Amino acid sequence: MATTVGDVERFEASRGRLEAIAYRLLGSASEAEDVVQETYLRWQAADPGRIEVPEAWLTKVLTNLCLNQLTSARARRETYFGEWLPEPLLAGDPMLGPADTAEQRESVSYAVLTVMERLSPNERAVYVLREAFDYPHREIAEILDLTEAASQQIYHRAKKHVAEGRARAEIDESAARRIVDEFLAAATSGRTEPLVRLLTADAVAVGDGGGVIPARAKGFRGALAVATFLRGLFKPGKAKRALVGGSPDVYATTANGGPALVAVLDGRVIGVMCLEVTPDGIAAFRNQVNPAKLGRATRAWAADDHGEPLLTAF
Repeated sequence: MATTVGDVERFEASRGRLEAIAYRLLGSASEAEDVVQETYLRWQAADPGRIEVPEAWLTKVLTNLCLNQLTSARARRETYFGEWLPEPLLAGDPMLGPADTAEQRESVSYAVLTVMERLSPNERAVYVLREAFDYPHREIAEILDLTEAASQQIYHRAKKHVAEGRARAEIDESAARRIVDEFLAAATSGRTEPLVRLLTADAVAVGDGGGVIPARAKGFRGALAVATFLRGLFKPGKAKRALVGGSPDVYATTANGGPALVAVLDGRVIGVMCLEVTPDGIAAFRNQVNPAKLGRATRAWAADDHGEPLLTAF
């Protein structure tokens, strides 16, 4: 049966929610778009006019497609070159989804998306559907073919794992921006001590180059090791300019709801560094430099005026 205009409109009304669910589940905007498109093809093939509750049907199909993707992704990431980090989304990206509650904002933060990589596919699905989209356990159980009791147990287990990986309080936006400014001043000072003072004792620095851009296979851990690495990262050098093709401009912005630095060269985003800022200092630097994960950020960046850069690196 041919898809009607009404069928298309019903799907399009759900597209934004489906993309936001898929992004949280997969940590990749491009993969989320692909899964939503596959959901649409299945919607067409299923005769939409005979589906009583389209939203529930679409969510079930999408979630199960994502579970299949997560299972295969685990195998791929075992051979991934270096650290794997999520694809960052800049402020205003509709794929970030709902942000009305603290739980919704937290569920799409870069730190939590990174921690969720440790969860099983089912744990991740239950956590996202419950925490970010407030689905009742009865509906989650139907989506995942579980009992309601099993959904509740999985949710509590997932929430505990996430809390263990991110047991730090949040600070307000103005304080976070002040620390970002202080960080840039310290990072470009050429000295290690000012950086160490800004970091937590257990700070980490991780980069994802995808095997395309040089990035250390294992991250740096501990305030002194991270500070030494960051001092070197921001130190000017011909080799760095040759590697990226010039001297990128660095801007302060937000990515996934948190403070971030964006490096831009000739209109192209070549790096997004997400900072995890806590009351005790900066706890983590997660630097996405894999070109395959920066296309959406580049398109979003080009759509707005960002004023003058904070500095020109290298």
